[in-house]
Amino acid sequence: MKEKLTNNLSLKILSLLVAILVWLLAINIDNPIVKKTFIVTDVQLLNEAYIDADGKMCMRNEEQEPIRVTIKAQRKVLDDLTSADIRAAADLQQAVSLDTNPVMVPITATVDNIAPGNIQVTPQNLSLHIEDKETKEFVVTVTTKDTKPERGYEIGNLVSSPEKIRITGPTSLINKIDKVTASVDVSGASSDVTRETDVTVIDKNGEQFSSQDMSYLNVSKVYVTARLWKVRTDVKISAECSGTPADGYQVESVTTTPNVISVSGSDEALHALAEQNNTVWIPAEAIDISGRDKDCEEKINISDYLPEGLKLTSDSSEDVFVHVNILPEGSTVCEVPTKNIKVENVPDGMQVAFDAAQVELRVKKTKEDLGDLKEKNIKASIDLKDKKEGTYEVVVDIEIPEGYELVDEVKTQIEVSRISKAEENS
Repeated sequence: MKEKLTNNLSLKILSLLVAILVWLLAINIDNPIVKKTFIVTDVQLLNEAYIDADGKMCMRNEEQEPIRVTIKAQRKVLDDLTSADIRAAADLQQAVSLDTNPVMVPITATVDNIAPGNIQVTPQNLSLHIEDKETKEFVVTVTTKDTKPERGYEIGNLVSSPEKIRITGPTSLINKIDKVTASVDVSGASSDVTRETDVTVIDKNGEQFSSQDMSYLNVSKVYVTARLWKVRTDVKISAECSGTPADGYQVESVTTTPNVISVSGSDEALHALAEQNNTVWIPAEAIDISGRDKDCEEKINISDYLPEGLKLTSDSSEDVFVHVNILPEGSTVCEVPTKNIKVENVPDGMQVAFDAAQVELRVKKTKEDLGDLKEKNIKASIDLKDKKEGTYEVVVDIEIPEGYELVDEVKTQIEVSRISKAEENS
């Protein structure tokens, strides 16, 4: 038996070596050892507390070259690898020096089942800037962006909890912050909305911080609440005036433009408004007519006189014009429809249109026993003699019964235009 094992021993050894060689050749041909390079964007920074103790923070150098990790392994192994399988890290305690700018920190990369000697990193260092760490407080501004609640509702107020936050980061970034906002979506809402949300940091150029810049900041989330108020569209305005006009004059009327506004408010405020006949009052002290002998008008910010818990709807103007008619004592105001004004001497081929639906007459009784002047007792006319095509302010000739006299001259705006013919339009 021993002789059989030793027979042709050298031949048997040679055959084994040839078999091994063939196997190695087959392996190398089918699954050779190759190299593959990956781009790594996420490098973990280790031991940041090493500089935090000195009130410092790190920022990546924007001019850092792309970090390439080259791995040597069998092709089949490399085919299954992605950049996510590579763990790249830079240890601040291994920095060459913290006194340079930028600071160069060695990068190491590891991959499961790959020997460190088969992993090469280029460049070998992570380039960092070290800055002072700073903390500042910022008020959070809440917005709804372009979202709107259900019809019949308005945003009553927007609040953030907390109302202000502390942001910590590198001094260069903290000094760039202009404001901090948080948004809440109120699309179609008919009740209060509360959401937890991230804040948005806006720089002094009005630009939003990038995700890279945000990664250096320590920013907490906030809760934002949009409180919805119901809308009321039929709120009347009532105004008064104070003071005494000039001798021989009186206040004939006080009117506002507009005389109705739309407001939104809490249930309690709207209920209180209803108890006041849905009326907002402009106090007398807002309009002083002392010593005046002619009409006056004041522009008022109506928001200043809205009761607590109410505000104008978003499409409303804050401006309200209060007009005070001041007439000689014993005078009154009458209105004559412009359709009742007789037009004389209309040029051939021309037509006339009035700018207003009525004109205002100020009349005074010369006899105490007269009643109020009636519209049917007033004759009004205008004369278009020598008028050409265009817009004019013309005097209205007024005839009124005896015992009444006009206080002021009456004028009206008209437009004289050529009559168009169908064949001309064609």
